[in-house]
Amino acid sequence: MKTYATSQLIDGLRSGDKRLLAKAITLVESKKAEHRDQAEDLLKAIMPFTGNSIRIGITGVPGAGKSTFIENFGKFAIANGKKVAVLAVDPSSSLNKGSILGDKTRMEELAREKNAFIRPSPTSGFLGGIANATFESLLLCEAAGYDYILIETVGVGQSEVLVSDITDVFLFLKIIGGGDELQGIKRGVMEMVDLIFINKVEEENRLKAKNTKIELLRALHFMPSKEKDWKVPVFLGSALNNEGLDAVYEKVQEFIDLKVATSSFEETRKRQAEKRFDYWVKEYILQHTKSGKEGETQYDLHKKNASDLKVNPSSEAKVFVEKLLKK
Repeated sequence: MKTYATSQLIDGLRSGDKRLLAKAITLVESKKAEHRDQAEDLLKAIMPFTGNSIRIGITGVPGAGKSTFIENFGKFAIANGKKVAVLAVDPSSSLNKGSILGDKTRMEELAREKNAFIRPSPTSGFLGGIANATFESLLLCEAAGYDYILIETVGVGQSEVLVSDITDVFLFLKIIGGGDELQGIKRGVMEMVDLIFINKVEEENRLKAKNTKIELLRALHFMPSKEKDWKVPVFLGSALNNEGLDAVYEKVQEFIDLKVATSSFEETRKRQAEKRFDYWVKEYILQHTKSGKEGETQYDLHKKNASDLKVNPSSEAKVFVEKLLKK
């Protein structure tokens, strides 16, 4: 990895240089100690230029058309004078940590737009449907002047709701399938959504899509309200045919306006920052614990005790931490 001075990266971000934005993201994703130090300096320097975007998390079952939706929604936003960044998270192999990283290939038209930036990142084993540095990458995109930041997440599952911890709007994509249309949608996901878009609606399945919409609205009626005075809307459309995207675009802005008016926008951002603080405290404590020969030896010893099932892992971790704190 070619090294760039922090000042070069900052100038590149502020001037809209996509290549240097990509280099900056690579820097904050790196786990090397020397890269982490520079990444922290960079992130401190760009903070005054962050916070001015709309952050949208987009999730859905495999095959729901997330990439197509993001591409055409992004093009629609650009046509309305916005700059759009896409942080597309690809699943990493649990065996070799490799990932497909094919989102640029799937979003060829959006990738060619002057006011678009697409960055695929591997999860590298990080749970929650996002990469461990997605939040920091988001800040870099904001510093680079992007108005909309779209985060495409990995699948839908119980841990998927973590994406709501770094976004302003949580959009769920649904498609019409066989059987119970609500089957398989986790309650936790339903409680987190702000908008629902039923995708791939054609004439032959429009009636079924309308019935699914009624079922979803009925289910949402019994869910606790995530945002005061907001009823989660359900849209029908086809991202491929650009049907319904304008309605989603307008509703996103309406939702943001409501959050700003009720002061929940700023409060939510504060809570998200606190959660990232907690995450990095744990990360840095673990790194510090493993640094130094003695610390690493003790860590490996207690970890082996846990893996050998001599004691349960939580008890062994407690013994190790208590021993560490006494020092």
